[in-house]
Amino acid sequence: MNKQTTSAKSESEAHFRGLGVKNPYRSGGMFEGASHIIFENAKHLRKNMTDAEKVLWMYLKGGIAELKFRRQHPIGLYIADFYCHKIRLVIEVDGSIHEDAAIKKLDEVRQSDLEKWGCNILRFTNQQVMNQIEEVIKIIREKISDLNNLPKQNTPLKTESKSPL
Repeated sequence: MNKQTTSAKSESEAHFRGLGVKNPYRSGGMFEGASHIIFENAKHLRKNMTDAEKVLWMYLKGGIAELKFRRQHPIGLYIADFYCHKIRLVIEVDGSIHEDAAIKKLDEVRQSDLEKWGCNILRFTNQQVMNQIEEVIKIIREKISDLNNLPKQNTPLKTESKSPL
């Protein structure tokens, strides 16, 4: 690391300390130490979402139970399809490639790592999102309720009355 990089890093650390908040880029922060390469990949994925991800995002972008969701969010070495930092909830939408044995193994390692970092993971297939979106949203709401230890709410999402397509 050169002096300029070290200096910029120290300024960043001082900035976060001055605000009295944890640096989101360090271990334990919102991004769990994700590198700039992961951020570039996440940006690319946001611009190239699958149809199923687009449909689910129409429901999540307005928030659920006053919780903010982010799409294609960097967490350490990984990029979560959707992430709510407040309750550390990762939502993954898996296409048919995730049926491959090698990809399943990678998914297991990824999920294990995310869980070690305190994340809770929900997985849905593209087909579930495209054909059973009401059930998917119900499962997400139940998980949020469980994580918040609040009674389950049946209040509609802002976009539920509109078709996401």
